[in-house]
Amino acid sequence: MSPIALLSVSNKTGLIPLAKALINEFGFKIISSGGTAKLLESENLPVTRVADYTGFPEILEGRVKTLNPKIHGGILARRDKQSHLDDLNTQKIKPIDLVVVNLYPFEQTISKENVSWEEAIENIDIGGPTLIRAAAKNHQDVLVVTNPSQYSELINAYKSKTITNELRKNYAQQAFEHTAIYDLTISKWIANKITSKKASWLQGLPLKQELRYGENPHQKASWYGEPEKGWCGAHQLQGKELSTNNLLDLEAALSTLREFGYENTINSDLYQKAAVVIKHTNPCGVAIGDSPSLALKRALDGDRVSAFGGIIAINCPVDQAAAEELENIFIECVVAPSFDNQAKEILSKKKNLRLLELKAESIKKADKNHIRSIFGGLLIQDLDEPITDQQEWEIVTQLVPTEKEINDLSFAWKVVKHVRSNAIVVASNQQSLGIGAGQMNRIGSAKIALEASLDKAKGAALASDGFFPFDDTVKMAADYGISSIIQPGGSIRDKDSINTCNELGLKMILTGKRHFLH
Repeated sequence: MSPIALLSVSNKTGLIPLAKALINEFGFKIISSGGTAKLLESENLPVTRVADYTGFPEILEGRVKTLNPKIHGGILARRDKQSHLDDLNTQKIKPIDLVVVNLYPFEQTISKENVSWEEAIENIDIGGPTLIRAAAKNHQDVLVVTNPSQYSELINAYKSKTITNELRKNYAQQAFEHTAIYDLTISKWIANKITSKKASWLQGLPLKQELRYGENPHQKASWYGEPEKGWCGAHQLQGKELSTNNLLDLEAALSTLREFGYENTINSDLYQKAAVVIKHTNPCGVAIGDSPSLALKRALDGDRVSAFGGIIAINCPVDQAAAEELENIFIECVVAPSFDNQAKEILSKKKNLRLLELKAESIKKADKNHIRSIFGGLLIQDLDEPITDQQEWEIVTQLVPTEKEINDLSFAWKVVKHVRSNAIVVASNQQSLGIGAGQMNRIGSAKIALEASLDKAKGAALASDGFFPFDDTVKMAADYGISSIIQPGGSIRDKDSINTCNELGLKMILTGKRHFLH
């Protein structure tokens, strides 16, 4: 008896060569329906339509096609159970040996502008997932194939007669993964539409690539993400493969950069040419400028020692002048919306330098959840989005900040939000001068930032991501010549810090909102 294959695919890549091999080389008879059957018939390949095979027509406008005992009995019957074989014989059902099915991506339906609830629901596939799950359950007897990338391996396995149990189990696992992601997409869409509170966190992300290693060479690491969303939408122009640490630093760079807008984003009214230098997930230099090259130069000047081996992000196209700023410094990665031809030519001489183009559209498509793992679970929170609440700030000192000081305070506040807590940033003229990160006490971070700034601290602004528990940081800031301070407030000793500012002639703003980064 000839083996039987059921073919019903949305993604028809490679379908015809597969069908020809099954029919001509391995003697399969083909059952199919809908567009798949039509394509096979157009190639003059022998195919039996499902309705003809079952003797039961498609009904309910196509909702019921393959849901038939003659199909599912043939898939689910175990060949090692005589009672199953007897049932097949009694009901005149033939065993089906191969099921090749993939599903129409529901995401394509819901991505259409103004798609209605009715249209989306009508595009939920029922028969396809049922076929896949049935074949995957009975994988010891039925091969289930859900991805065109498997076709070549399948054909070679038939040719060499090496259809192993390992291959069957592997295909079954991929099949259940295929239907799981499909159901997940539908579930998430419905939950969003009805604003349902999720009892479970459901997420399915395809493998982007296996990384060379994790944070350290002895740790394995993999990168998962949705195509064209966030960093999966970045185009690497040159350089070595991205590492785990590169990606973590790039994420920190982009998060900081978004405070100043990113080309073509919805924050275009806030758009300033800005550059960020990241080292070990902390900004070590941030600045804006009238041109990409000036913004980059000023960011590097913020701390050229720490910039060595760092990551750079620029929120506007990189031109020749900006590329020239990078010629004589060792940098791991540079990311920007685009690089012009002159910039590419200059930077191509640095063979190991990773250049990435990341369009604003990819950023906008990315999920707005911040997810971190802990032993046995996940912590999920909203992203701490770019700052837009300046109107809620309160000037609490007798002296009022000047317009320049307000601008510097705002700049420093945007930067300190992206520095590991405890965090202190000193800035002037839209340029970071000193950054103190991750100390166990706030005065320790202040000392690092102020000592890095030295004489440049005179007349500069100081930002703190959390409140001052004591007035010691204010006193130290005054010693270095800081003119204005911004902090969230909320300490029972706020008045001590405010009074000290008044005594020493400093200005202070309370934002009413902290920005810890752990």
